[in-house]
Amino acid sequence: MARRTVGRGILAAPLRDTSSRQSQSARYFDTDPWQPEQRVSIMGPALADARRYGVLLLVPLICGAGAADDGRFYAGSYSFSDELGGFRITGISGTGSTADPIILKEELSSASAITLVIRAARPLRSYGESGDYANGFLHLRLVVHNGSGLGWVEFEFELQEQLGQPSDFGDGLSFNQRKLSDEGLQSDHFTDYHRDYEPYDRLLFRDGHVDPKSFATFGFFISDFTPDPIFYLRQDPRIPSS
Repeated sequence: MARRTVGRGILAAPLRDTSSRQSQSARYFDTDPWQPEQRVSIMGPALADARRYGVLLLVPLICGAGAADDGRFYAGSYSFSDELGGFRITGISGTGSTADPIILKEELSSASAITLVIRAARPLRSYGESGDYANGFLHLRLVVHNGSGLGWVEFEFELQEQLGQPSDFGDGLSFNQRKLSDEGLQSDHFTDYHRDYEPYDRLLFRDGHVDPKSFATFGFFISDFTPDPIFYLRQDPRIPSS
């Protein structure tokens, strides 16, 4: 097992992989999640694709910081929605690349599990040019506010292609299952992580805590080698057992 330790704040050293993954070199947050939002216009490339395909893509012209008229938050080639309830999105920026991950800010009002809805906002194409296509590769960083009034001692993420059904190894959607590296995998409040690829695609951060009214940052890389127009990210904060 490779030992990993995580510091507090924006700068974070690597985690320890408890699923027998090889040791990797240090990775750091390269973007301050509290910097002014990067304005991301998505209409230009969308119109180019519309002319190419002979259809009009109904993609809102928005800036990265707030919700569009449809209530979704757009960044890079994807949109993000809190439509299933239990939490709210408060801001977004970035493009989803390694150098410019999408930074999504959330506020959770309880310690119950919630589900983020992620949709392709551009045409789907595996290995397509990032920015012009939703190619299934997404560097994501979540800045989560604990508004539940309870401390969190673990935090689990689960990918789903069908709502309510955990993704499995064979559907192509995962937390970077084809690589042994911990590319983009970070947290500022938890020192360990564990990844499951069978039978579910889950990522558990543990050995740490998030106090009420505090913020926790989680970073990871999502890959889908057979991109779908919609998928889901279940988030489950864990509280101490009685």
